[in-house]
Amino acid sequence: MFSDNFRRGETERSRFSGVKTSRLVSSLSDVAWKAFQSVNRRVPEGEAIRPRWAPGPLLKSYERTAPPLGFPRETDSLCPRCVKEVRESVISGATPLEDLMHAHPGEIKAQIFEEDGKVFMTKTCPKHGRFKDIMATDARFLERIESLFFGRDFRSAEDTHVHKHGTSNIQFGRGAVLTVDLTNRCNMMCNPCFMDANQVGYVHEPTFEDTKAILDRAVSFKPRRQIIILFSGGEPTLSPYFLDAVAYAKKVGFYRILAATNGIRYAEDIEFCKAAKEAGQHGVYLQFDGVSEEKNKHRGVGNLFDVKLRAIENLASVGIKVTLVTTIVNTINNDAIGQIVEFAAKNIDKVQTIAFQPVSFTGRDEDVPDQVRERQRYTLAGMAEDLDKQLDGRMKPLRDWFPLSSYSAFTSVMDMLQGADAPWGWSSCNCHPNCGIFTLAVVNRKTGEFKSLFDFFDYEQFMKDVSVITDTARGKKLTMAQLAMAIMRNFKPERAPEGFPVSQIVNLFKPSSANSNSDRNDRMKAQKSDDPADVWRVLCVEGMWFQDLFNYDFRRTEMCVIPYGTQEGEISFCAYNTGVGWRQIIENMHKTAGLAEWYKEHGRHPVYAKGKAVPGISKKHSLSLPVVQAILAKDVDVQPAVVTPYIVEAESEALCMEVGMTDDTITLDLTTTDAAQVQELAERCLAAIRESNERAQRDADEITELQAETCVLLQQLKTTLNVETTR
Repeated sequence: MFSDNFRRGETERSRFSGVKTSRLVSSLSDVAWKAFQSVNRRVPEGEAIRPRWAPGPLLKSYERTAPPLGFPRETDSLCPRCVKEVRESVISGATPLEDLMHAHPGEIKAQIFEEDGKVFMTKTCPKHGRFKDIMATDARFLERIESLFFGRDFRSAEDTHVHKHGTSNIQFGRGAVLTVDLTNRCNMMCNPCFMDANQVGYVHEPTFEDTKAILDRAVSFKPRRQIIILFSGGEPTLSPYFLDAVAYAKKVGFYRILAATNGIRYAEDIEFCKAAKEAGQHGVYLQFDGVSEEKNKHRGVGNLFDVKLRAIENLASVGIKVTLVTTIVNTINNDAIGQIVEFAAKNIDKVQTIAFQPVSFTGRDEDVPDQVRERQRYTLAGMAEDLDKQLDGRMKPLRDWFPLSSYSAFTSVMDMLQGADAPWGWSSCNCHPNCGIFTLAVVNRKTGEFKSLFDFFDYEQFMKDVSVITDTARGKKLTMAQLAMAIMRNFKPERAPEGFPVSQIVNLFKPSSANSNSDRNDRMKAQKSDDPADVWRVLCVEGMWFQDLFNYDFRRTEMCVIPYGTQEGEISFCAYNTGVGWRQIIENMHKTAGLAEWYKEHGRHPVYAKGKAVPGISKKHSLSLPVVQAILAKDVDVQPAVVTPYIVEAESEALCMEVGMTDDTITLDLTTTDAAQVQELAERCLAAIRESNERAQRDADEITELQAETCVLLQQLKTTLNVETTR
């Protein structure tokens, strides 16, 4: 393997670490690539292999289909009002389920078009009138993302027993993540919530036999690709057979088993974390709305941020990988998503991925008033723009973001390298370009500093090079040689972070073996844990925008990559949670018990809401937390002199800041082992200081009173944390 050759003999002063050497390697690779392709393109293409996991020969780039893209365009959608009427009629039994699947109730045409530099969807129902919602706040951004769509995967085959939901059927590919709800019970009462957990009046908790059948069906059709199994809910860890389900998924052969969780169980019980790892759990999708208690308080739990930190610590300690999942609600937490990226980068050995999800008005939020929906609506283009601003240009909207499907360019090469006898295809994420985007950042694990990978790696050209490799189909050895050249020739060492070697680019894009079980950061680790060259990691930042009834597009659901595995087959994520409402229909078909019956037999489980704190959660941790810098940056009248914007609790670092207040200066010298509490109190102090400055400009007579209020807060800080305060 060529990546193994690059790793062999690598040391701190590796022959591939210098900029000049890396530039030479990149230039030679470019020359070699062009020389090889000058001959390669003249020779007839090789025949694509036909793997046993696929319904046909591997697809070449020009054989891949695509949905209608660009704007203006017309698509099929749903009336937000008709759908709910139809759903209620089906659940009540007044309308047969067959009518839902074959009579197209509630379906209407929709127009997608550009207006004033933005992209909108409009649709008109003969009964309920016209609906309009925004699809992208920047038409240029969406246009670029759509132009980079790599193409659909195979059409699904031998799947009629799994995909049997009429116009809601998934028609392409296998999907990348199979979501399996283990229960609709939850120990929180969140807004937003896809499933309206704890509020529907019944318990839906599939039996262990049901879950085993769902997992068995998942490997019963083609293409038979590796997928992530995501146990969800509700809160999946409330299921009495959660660990059994994890173990069975591993037994079937799925390479990654995850849980979508609020983190409470993992924060409460380190032994449960160990048991989950032992059963085969690979990672979690951890709900995470921000880097302070303030940004999480809308979830209703008094100490939710402390819960998240403790869960991350416990999970990392047993080797379970963490993906932070943030629902972005405009005007609620979109102003602090850059801090989440910085938090992840500072803790890259514990957090590897962030999945940002612009809010979808479904489940508990399906009936919010129009004015609330319009105010809180958020788009992927808006996310990219906010991150650009909040990260000081380190993630550029029109340079660093690509459709999630573009990673399938790499997948297509790996499918070739595995050969025709591979039992599974490589995991593939061929979703609609309106559904998901991603970017990668290279992180120095020792400093937490990061830089966009696509600032110094030409990923767009790499995708084109990969198409040449797969189309010409030259066999395993020549494919590997071409892939090596394509990777190295698109590396721009003069723009890379200092000390970043070309070998790490190879390690990132080429696993150490042609096996679909692969982890990018494991590949980037040094062979020896104490190797001083073990510096670089990669942070993946994703944006996944799930649909609701106001922006629903059937072209997206038919190529969904995050299906739900249910007792009635597999259904698109958006068709299940939104669409005609398959979740409500199936849960009513298979509900376990009414609430009263359930409580009588099983008792009530704890629910943390209305500010109730989860007991027994320690505040001690070793995570790096942003404390005050983001707050001060918003106030031009407050200019801090900060030693560091982070407090590392385990090391008890000191934070010193000076805040101008009229003619006085307040200096805080904070030394503590309680970072979360420092952050909360410091925010309150700074808020009072900022209010003092603002109001003093309007009414100088009130300054004395406000200063007194500020000093009271500072005294509380001193008393609570034993902090020295000087003035």
